[in-house]
Amino acid sequence: MTDTHASTTTPAPVFPPGRYGRRRAPSRRRPWLMAVLVVAALAVTGAVAVRLYQNYGDPAYDAQVVTYTGVTDNGLNVVFRVTIPEGRQADCLVRARSRDGAEVGHETVRVHDTPGDGPTQITHHLPTTAKPMLGEVLRCVPAD
Repeated sequence: MTDTHASTTTPAPVFPPGRYGRRRAPSRRRPWLMAVLVVAALAVTGAVAVRLYQNYGDPAYDAQVVTYTGVTDNGLNVVFRVTIPEGRQADCLVRARSRDGAEVGHETVRVHDTPGDGPTQITHHLPTTAKPMLGEVLRCVPAD
C-alpha cells in the first residue's frame, strides 16, 4: 500500500543554526491570570448592576411627567404623578434641561403617599440657572 498525501506527516522544519535568530521556548500558561481577569469582570458587572438599580430602582416607585408649564428664564413648574406603596414616602429627582441638553437645574422632591387610590400628583416649581426647555423626573426612590 502506498502512502497518500493525507496519511503522511511532515517533520518540523530544520533551520540552519544562527541564521534566523534565537528560537523562543513556548511560554508557560498562567492560570492565575485568567482567574484574576474573571474576578475583575465579575466585579465590573456587579458595579454596573448596582448603578443601574440605583438609577432605575424599585418598580414600586414610579414617576411619570404629566406636563411642565410656566417656563421662564429662571424656572419652570413640573407636574408629575408618583406611584408609591401605601403609607410610604419617596424622594424624586426632578431635573430641567436647556435647549442644548445641558442640565440647568435639579432638586430632590419628597413625596408623601396621599389617601385614596391611584398615584399622587405633584406640582413642583424648579428654579434654574438658565432658560429651561423641558422638565423631567429622573427617578423616585424610597425615602430614608
